[in-house]
Amino acid sequence: MTPVAELGRRAQVASRALATAPTDQKAAALRTAADLLEERAPEVLAANALDQQAAETSGMAPGPLDRLRLTDDRVASMADGLRQVANLADPVGDVLEEWTTAAGLAIQKVRVPLGVVAIIYENRPNVTSDAGGLCLMSGNAALLRGSATALESNRAVTGVLRDALAKVDLPDDAIVLVDDASHDTVVEVMRLTEYVDCLIPRGGPDLVGSVRENATVPVIIDGDGNCHVYVDAGADLEQALAIVVNSKLQRPSVCNAAESLVVHESVADEFVPRVSEALAAKGVELVGDSAAQALAPMGAATDDDFGREFLDLKLSVAVTPTLDAAIAHINRYGTGHTEVIVTRDADAARRFTTEVDAAVVIHNASSRFTDGERFGFGAEIGISTQKLHARGPMALRELTTYKYVVHGDGQVVS
Repeated sequence: MTPVAELGRRAQVASRALATAPTDQKAAALRTAADLLEERAPEVLAANALDQQAAETSGMAPGPLDRLRLTDDRVASMADGLRQVANLADPVGDVLEEWTTAAGLAIQKVRVPLGVVAIIYENRPNVTSDAGGLCLMSGNAALLRGSATALESNRAVTGVLRDALAKVDLPDDAIVLVDDASHDTVVEVMRLTEYVDCLIPRGGPDLVGSVRENATVPVIIDGDGNCHVYVDAGADLEQALAIVVNSKLQRPSVCNAAESLVVHESVADEFVPRVSEALAAKGVELVGDSAAQALAPMGAATDDDFGREFLDLKLSVAVTPTLDAAIAHINRYGTGHTEVIVTRDADAARRFTTEVDAAVVIHNASSRFTDGERFGFGAEIGISTQKLHARGPMALRELTTYKYVVHGDGQVVS
C-alpha cells in the first residue's frame, strides 16, 4: 500500500496540471468516466457485494447498510451525476470583480481551484464518484479516504475514474484513494498539511469529533442532519402530512431526512394523530413530549432524542404553543442543516426563514430537497453545516477560492 504522504504528494503534482486544464478536457473525462461506470457496472456491483456480505456478517445496522449498498439504479444515478457535472459551467477563471485603482493598477478577482481536496467518508461508495467528479471539474485533485466497510467498492469506482482521466490525457493521480483502511491513515490525512488544502469529512459524530480533535489542515464540516419539520397554525394539514411523510420516509438513512416534528398546539389535536397513524403504518417509532404523548401512542422523548440524528425509522415529536417556541426549540436542538416550515401564513414563513439558524430553511416543501443535484448544482460533495467558507450543499463554486491578479505599467510605491 502506498504511504499516505506519497499519495498526497502525487495528488499535489496532479492538481497543478488539473488547475490549468481546459473545460472541454475536464468535461470529456467526466463523460468518459460515466460511460465506463455503466460498462463496468457488473464489476462495481460485484465489489460492492463483497463489502455488503462482510458488513452483514459483522452485524451492520440497516441504515448504514443501506448507505453502503449499490444497485443498478444507484450506479446509473452515479453515472448521470457525472454527466450533469460535465454539463455545468466551469467556475475556474471566472472574474468575480475588476476595477482600476487611483494609481492606475488594473485589479481582477479571479476564481481558482483550492488545490488538493481530501474527503474522509463512511459507507457510501457513491461519494467516491460524486467527490471525484466535482473535484475534477473544479480543477482540484481529490484525495479520497473511504471506510474499511466500502473498500472494495471504492477501489472499483476509483479505478473507473482514474482510467477515464488517463483516456483524455489528464493525470490519473488527480483522483487517488487511500486504500490502507487502518485508523492511523485517517489521522495522517487529517494532518497532511504539506499537501492537503482542504479536508471535508462526511460521516457521523464520531468521525466529525475525530476531525475536530486531530485535523491540522483546513476543514469544512459536513455535519449531522437533525432536520425538523414545523407544522404551523396556518398550515394546510393535507400538505403538511405529505411533507412530513416524504421528509421522513423517502430515504430515512440520509442527512436531509426529517428527524424531528414540531407542531403548533392549535392544530396538534387534529394533526398529531393523523401523522402518527401514517408514520406508524410504515414502521416509524415515535417519541414525544407530554403534549404529543397525550394525542397519539408514542414513547417519552428525552433531550437526547430531540437532539439526535436517528438515520432510521424513528422520529421525535414536540407540541409548542407559539411560533416563537417552535423557533426556539429548533434553534436549541437543530444542527444547522435543514429546517422546514409548513404554513400558508406569509408572515410566519418570513419569521421562520429569517430567525431559524440553519444552512437551508424551506417553506412548504420536503427536507429531502436539500441536495446539490436538486438545487441544480449537479452532484454535491457534501452539505456544510458551518458558516465558513461554504454553507449548505457544496458543489463546484464551493470547491474554489480566488486570487487577485494585478496589472500595472511600472508603478512603484513612493
